[in-house]
Amino acid sequence: MTSWQARRLNPPNPLWGSNGVAFGPDGRLYVAQFLAGRISAVDPAGGDVETVVPMDSPVQAPDDLAFGADGSMYIADLVPGRVWRRSPEGTYTLVSDEVKVPNGITCVGDRLFVNEMRMNGRLLELFPQGGDPVVLTDGLAFGNAMQLGPDGCLYYPHMISRQVWRIPPDGGVPEVVAEDVHDPVAVRFDRGGVLHVLSRGPEGIVTRVDLYGGGSRELVTSGVTGLDNAAFDAENRMFVSSFASGGITELHPDGRTRPVVPRGLDGPYGVTIDLGGTVYAADHYRLTRPEQPADESGSGDVATEILRPFFHGITADGELLHTTSQYGGVQTYDPATKATRTRATGLKQPLGIAVRSDGMLVVAETGAGRVIGIDATDTVTVLAEGLNHPVDVVFDAGRRCYVSDDRLGAVLRIDAEGPVVLADDLGAPQGLAVHGEALFTMDVEHRRLWSVSLTTGERRVEAEDLAVGLPPGVERRPDPALFAHGGPGLAPRFAGLAAAPDGSLLLSSNGEGTVLRLSPDT
Repeated sequence: MTSWQARRLNPPNPLWGSNGVAFGPDGRLYVAQFLAGRISAVDPAGGDVETVVPMDSPVQAPDDLAFGADGSMYIADLVPGRVWRRSPEGTYTLVSDEVKVPNGITCVGDRLFVNEMRMNGRLLELFPQGGDPVVLTDGLAFGNAMQLGPDGCLYYPHMISRQVWRIPPDGGVPEVVAEDVHDPVAVRFDRGGVLHVLSRGPEGIVTRVDLYGGGSRELVTSGVTGLDNAAFDAENRMFVSSFASGGITELHPDGRTRPVVPRGLDGPYGVTIDLGGTVYAADHYRLTRPEQPADESGSGDVATEILRPFFHGITADGELLHTTSQYGGVQTYDPATKATRTRATGLKQPLGIAVRSDGMLVVAETGAGRVIGIDATDTVTVLAEGLNHPVDVVFDAGRRCYVSDDRLGAVLRIDAEGPVVLADDLGAPQGLAVHGEALFTMDVEHRRLWSVSLTTGERRVEAEDLAVGLPPGVERRPDPALFAHGGPGLAPRFAGLAAAPDGSLLLSSNGEGTVLRLSPDT
């Protein structure tokens, strides 16, 4: 029997993505984790992380948060379109379900304001004690993190039009205060009244705008890929979050950084290895190389190959990488030239992807219950349909195609006559890999790695208690919607699996934010 030795290619991630941040009454920094569906409190001195709003709370997809004068936490629950109040005692109350894609949220004393992350979005005042929302303005080109300025106006970004706007909290005519700002995702004022505009781009740019002096601008490059939000403490120290890699980082005025909570992987989802031995992980907002050493800051961040939404399935094909997005696309990416080619759009939740020996891309179109092929001319062909919930595909040496179905609990072989069950009663199998005469699959329900003989169908458990899926003891709830008001919602998790030439397996250990290399020890 084969036993396995496990080695992490990157450190575990304490924060699966870090979005809205705000200091609470206790002096800790509270972090909304959109992808994880939870909120944590961080000690800014030592970096200790405590879960405050767990994964099985009423909140599904928290993207931003703010504290009211009485210590209540207000939460923008983006995908279901809800705004919550969490009392200091921990009781949840629904404030509103009338806000579409709520994101930026802020409190002005006892008053509560929220904006919408969509085209022609609104900025509203909500009333936690009851009353209809009041629309201050509409026409937002994707709103996001906002704050009251020293002049008493609410400042907010238009992410698409690269602008910063302001409006009095009692209403009035909105006014542009800064244009041509680098990919604005959040606006924050420091204790001296200087406006800081965070960029969501790969360089981690922060633009400082002296609105009340000469109007000058200063750009600081932090190196934190995919900035999301920021908060200033009582000593005017700036702490930033990253939607792309999580973590919390202190950013000094001169651009130096201090990792408070290390960055890492948001998922990961699919994983693959190329002919040169480079491991790539699809990590929702980016392609990563998790085996690269951490940078000199000790942040634990893994190398970003490309920052671009969205990546879920991945397979290497010579020097190319083929990827899927659960939002409907299949692409081919060339790491050498950084060029991307669109292979298909409009699919229904494509996930696992493999390359047949003749070059055809084969994709598990999960939402449509199909397996499809995409040829060199980008023509789509249906290879199998009528499946329950196919999530991954793989080929053996004889070009036979296998598909996992995590609802059926089975691995199927796609024959000319239709799908045939190779093995069932596997829990919730997702990632697939083939090495020699063995097929491997990751059961995320029981956190087991199975092997199945391709010749006899015999199966056995190869490893258990792997960090995939929900943590033990967390009750599974219905997945949030994949789409929200025409935009992306929350993509379900996927524990990818890949076989390396040396016989080891690479696993997306999405229960801790790592890629595991499982090496056989016979």
